[in-house]
Amino acid sequence: MRTRATKIEGGWSISGTKVWTSNAHRTNYLIALARTAPKEEDRHAGMTQFIVDLSRPGVSVRPIHNLYGGHDFNEVVFDGYFAADDMVMGEPGMGWKLVTSELAFERSGPDRFLSTYQLLCESIRTIGPDPDARAANEIGRFVAHLATLRRMSTSVAGMLERGAQPAVEAALVKDMGTAFEREIPETFRHLIPTEPTLGEGASYAELLGMTMLRAQGFTIRGGTREILRGMIARGLGLR
Repeated sequence: MRTRATKIEGGWSISGTKVWTSNAHRTNYLIALARTAPKEEDRHAGMTQFIVDLSRPGVSVRPIHNLYGGHDFNEVVFDGYFAADDMVMGEPGMGWKLVTSELAFERSGPDRFLSTYQLLCESIRTIGPDPDARAANEIGRFVAHLATLRRMSTSVAGMLERGAQPAVEAALVKDMGTAFEREIPETFRHLIPTEPTLGEGASYAELLGMTMLRAQGFTIRGGTREILRGMIARGLGLR
C-alpha cells in the first residue's frame, strides 16, 4: 500500500498510482484504497477507502494495451486529488475490513466461472448431437463442474446476504472457478480441429483464439491462485 491520503481542511489529499484497474476508462467513479495512518504492528490498520470522481482534477487514467491491442486495463494516477470528508466510505481506518468484505463478493460471483461459458456452449454445438466417447466424457465433466460451481456460488451469496464473511469459501469458489475457466479452451482446442485466430468472436476460430489469449489471466484477477490457496490453508488450520 503506497498510495497515501493526507488529512487537510475539509477532506483528504490523495497521491499515488494504481496499476491494472479494469475498465477505469469507461467509468465515472471508482473506489480507491489509500493509507491514511502509518503502518504499525497491525499491517492492515490505517487504510481508508474513498469514492473518487474521475471528472475532478488531480486524477488521470492512462491506458494499458495488451498483446493483441485491446484496452481493458489502466493505470490510475492520483496527484494531490481532493476527496471531501463525505467521500470516505465508512470511517477512516476501516478500509481493510471493507476490502475483505468486498472481495468475498468478487471472488464468489458468476464472473469467476462463466468467463468461458460462451466457448463451452459453442463447442458443444460444434461437436453436435453425436459426440464420440472422449468428447462426451469431457462435455459431461464440464457440465457437472459448472453445476457444482453455480451451487457453491449461490451458497456463498446466501451467506453474504445473512451478514456472514465467507472469505475462505469465496476463495475456494474463485480458485476452482478460474481453473475451470482455463481448462475449457485447452480441452476443446484438442477436441475440435480448428486453427485459432484473433478477432471479435464472430466465428468459432475467433472465439477460441480470443478465449485462449485471455484465459491466461483468469487465475490472477481477484487474487492470485497462490494467495487464495494460502487463505484456504489458513482457514482450514493447515498453516
